[in-house]
Amino acid sequence: MSLVLDSSVTLAWVYSAETTEEVSVVFARVVESGAWVPALWRLEVANVLEMGVRKGRSDSTFRDAALADLAILPITVDPETHRQAWGATAKLAARHRLTLYDAAYLELARRRCLPLATLDSELRVAATAEDVALLGLRE
Repeated sequence: MSLVLDSSVTLAWVYSAETTEEVSVVFARVVESGAWVPALWRLEVANVLEMGVRKGRSDSTFRDAALADLAILPITVDPETHRQAWGATAKLAARHRLTLYDAAYLELARRRCLPLATLDSELRVAATAEDVALLGLRE
């Protein structure tokens, strides 16, 4: 079974100091069954890694290696994210007071009937309210 993977879980996996057993289990599942992400996922992940370089958390070699590792995983970028942005995604954001970015993950999980892997507490509350299955992750 596939899942929807958000940037919070992705970055917890990339930065080993933040990786928990639960995050490792999610990524084992991604390797085995793949994952779906909204179109903004690559930008979000790359931006956090770039900001990490600028703030001295890591260097460009780490950033580039992390992006190369993520690029080989069976992660499918959803081709419909932009079509949903001003409709279903915007409505979910308004209903649950989420950013449009977070609502994009929720919308994708709802539309594809897939569990959502996120560490974001507000997104988890919204997913529960929308009857979207969550993977057993905690902040």
